[in-house]
Amino acid sequence: MEVKMRKRNKLKYLNLPQDLKTLSLQQCEVLCREIRNTLVKTVSKNGGHLASNLGVVELTMAIHRVFDSPDDKIVWDVGHQSYTHKILTGRFDRFDSIRTEDGISGFTKPDESEHDAFISGHSSISVSAAYGMAQAMKLSGSENYAVAVTGDGALTGGEIYEGLNNAGKSKTNLIIIVNHNDMSISKNVGALARYLISVRNTRKYVKTKKAVEKVLVKTPVVGRPVAKILKGSKDTVKNTVYRKNTNGNTTIFEDLGFVYLGPVDGHNLAEVEEALHTAKSYKRPVVVHVNTIKGKGYEPAEKNPGEFHGISKFDIMTGNPEVSSTDCYSTCFGRELVRLAAEDENICAVTAAMKYGTGLQYFATEYKNRFFDVGIAEQHAVTFSAGLASMGKIPVFAVYSSFLQRAVDQLIHDVSIGKNHVVLGIDRAGIVGEDGETHHGVFDVSILMPVPNTVVYSPSCYDELKMCMKSAIYDCDGLACVRYPRGKDSTSFDKHNLNTNYTFTENDGAEILLVTYGRIYDEMYNASVQLNSDGIKCDMLKLTKIIPIDESVFEKAVKYRKIVFFEEGFVTGGVSEHFGKLLYENGFSGKYFTRGVDGYVKQASVGSILEKLGLDSVSMTGFVKQISEQKNEN
Repeated sequence: MEVKMRKRNKLKYLNLPQDLKTLSLQQCEVLCREIRNTLVKTVSKNGGHLASNLGVVELTMAIHRVFDSPDDKIVWDVGHQSYTHKILTGRFDRFDSIRTEDGISGFTKPDESEHDAFISGHSSISVSAAYGMAQAMKLSGSENYAVAVTGDGALTGGEIYEGLNNAGKSKTNLIIIVNHNDMSISKNVGALARYLISVRNTRKYVKTKKAVEKVLVKTPVVGRPVAKILKGSKDTVKNTVYRKNTNGNTTIFEDLGFVYLGPVDGHNLAEVEEALHTAKSYKRPVVVHVNTIKGKGYEPAEKNPGEFHGISKFDIMTGNPEVSSTDCYSTCFGRELVRLAAEDENICAVTAAMKYGTGLQYFATEYKNRFFDVGIAEQHAVTFSAGLASMGKIPVFAVYSSFLQRAVDQLIHDVSIGKNHVVLGIDRAGIVGEDGETHHGVFDVSILMPVPNTVVYSPSCYDELKMCMKSAIYDCDGLACVRYPRGKDSTSFDKHNLNTNYTFTENDGAEILLVTYGRIYDEMYNASVQLNSDGIKCDMLKLTKIIPIDESVFEKAVKYRKIVFFEEGFVTGGVSEHFGKLLYENGFSGKYFTRGVDGYVKQASVGSILEKLGLDSVSMTGFVKQISEQKNEN
């Protein structure tokens, strides 16, 4: 029985996802249009990932009509394309709060909904997680399905092949949906991307199979028996379709042990549902290859899917973003690298599918032969850079702080031990705001701190960023890192004494020293101005080279009675902890205080998060005032 839907605000009146199974295809198509309108309207106000979500509306609806979430487990690779999934699983009434403080996350989170089977935020993990779930269900005697929704971009990451290789020949109810839209964050690269494109351009296997079945069913005597076994003899039909395009009789997925279905039109709901029902019938690992258009249904996003992958607030009518991305640390980094590369032909630029996100599009245009996009493969990017360095080149790998976490072994084994001079541009270092726990860049310092022969700079403004880049490229021998935040330089502190080491600002008679590094130096500077105005004398130490810390710093620091360290990162294993240890080793007898990150940080604006952490100027001022009122105890 079909559900009667009101003409307007249909999503509001449905019990989702249960009611989806009772709707007609025509009703579903109307619902898809409403979902797209909701996506554009909401992301235009909140910012977020638009193009990828517009491209999977029909696919997401088909998944929830064919499978039974939460009993069937749906794992979204990366998770930034799960907005429709959230709408269809009871979160429509809260969807306008997505990516806002105390609102719903822009990624899947199990503690937010039982329909979010697994935490997401980083790429290429879905197959491994879903296979683990499929095996667990099998061990428990469950016949439910684990569904991994991945994409052609995620297929450039190494972990997904470890999962495919392990899962393919298992006897589990695992279904992998490969959403092929020809584009990850930057254009997909490599042999696999070309392979998928060749398959994308072939006739559709599922559609061909359906047509053959219809003819056979109408054929007297032998038709129905043959149609019944067609599913089991799929190779005959499929090999005919694909032989010319794959240089063989099987796809790469079949070589790994999977049944392969597709490619199918990801915007044809009936066709996608047929493929998914067919996949369920095999009761073994299946890959369903789905073709979609990134940005589908909103012309600005279809024309510029890269710009609308992750976007700030924008005007719906024009598609123009509210804030220009030309003024940000990433752009400053990218343009300065081009300037340096013009004077040194050994400088190379490396990205892991984040050309535009890290500002390397300028380098790619000017020096195409020295620019390398390795796909979503941070481990490979680091070792590839080490290989370049071993041959005398100067590789600069620009990567988000949260994504660098994936390449720790390569940093230690292939760069540090090998003494290869690799430069890292660590983008999005510190608090990033609305993307939440999986994207804050708060671990890189703690990760890099114990790695021998490593230098890390943390500039506090654009001018200092340029200085640090030059120093990292030419004044260092091994692993050299320059970390910088998301967004633009809005600092107002006095910049007359910038350098790549450290800067002391001293007042006569001050007994309190304030210490920090990076972006929040501006907050500490403003706090210091207020404190001194209120009669609380404070000196300031701005660290620019945070690993290793210049030992001459401690000759001055030990004289203070109280030292307060503010850190936009994890205190455990961070600069503040290391600084305190060295203080006491150098004879410090006063009191040492720290403020920083000590747990996972949920999504909110950067300003709100800094305030909650006590890292904005007002909170710093209040904290230091409390400390100043404490009696000195030696």
